[in-house]
Amino acid sequence: MTKTRYRGLDLAFDAGVATLTINRPDAGNAIDTETHESLERVWPDLARQKDVRAIVLTGAGRTFSTGGDIKTMAARAGSDDGWNHLLGIGHAAKRLMVGMLEVPQPIVAAVNGHATGLGATLALAADVSVISDAAKFGDTHVNVGLVAGDGGAIFWPLLIGPNRAKELLMRATLLRGGEAHALGLINHVAPAEQVLPMAQAIAAELAAKPPLAVQWTKMTVNRGIRAQLEAVLEAGLAWEMLSMQSRDHGEAAKAIVEGREPRFEGR
Repeated sequence: MTKTRYRGLDLAFDAGVATLTINRPDAGNAIDTETHESLERVWPDLARQKDVRAIVLTGAGRTFSTGGDIKTMAARAGSDDGWNHLLGIGHAAKRLMVGMLEVPQPIVAAVNGHATGLGATLALAADVSVISDAAKFGDTHVNVGLVAGDGGAIFWPLLIGPNRAKELLMRATLLRGGEAHALGLINHVAPAEQVLPMAQAIAAELAAKPPLAVQWTKMTVNRGIRAQLEAVLEAGLAWEMLSMQSRDHGEAAKAIVEGREPRFEGR
């Protein structure tokens, strides 16, 4: 097995399967700027590797990913750095989502622990998913004063219909792994210790099949998802970027970091 290092990620190769691990366990595998940039780059890199037939996406330690880095959000709120970040986030988010949909190899998400916000979106953007029965799963953008615009507004309605998606997104509901599976958000549910082995077994099975047939099947199905992405993502990101400028977003992030209840103003 060989390994390649990205900032915030580990990438290992074995017998035609690449295992991509979000590796910030001390921060709940939160996606900071550097890790987001790595995720944007890694999918086109993997697409060029013809010896890779399938990809497993997982998180280091006991968490899959808690999504955006709350401490970074709190520090940026109202600052010049926050404005500079805002100018680039739309393109960055689109590169990440398009990269996952366009990489020809099938992605199997091994959701080994909690997956929230962008972490949940990464799992839903995969082609097959396995979740721990003990994991919490949900899009919690609203809890930090943000619109679920970076993929949540695309994948949730496609998988479970618009009304259930709106309720879960607006209430920022956290589902148990079994509930996410029962709703149809996740393909398989297993005890925590079996999640990665099950995902690896599925990836190995896919890697052993005719690669062109597997990859072109994925790309055919993903044309419909891409059409939805083009229809919704830019508007969703625009609303999310506007919400990043709100006082409520800064208040929500700071309240979480400070361990207190937020006081929202609606502006």
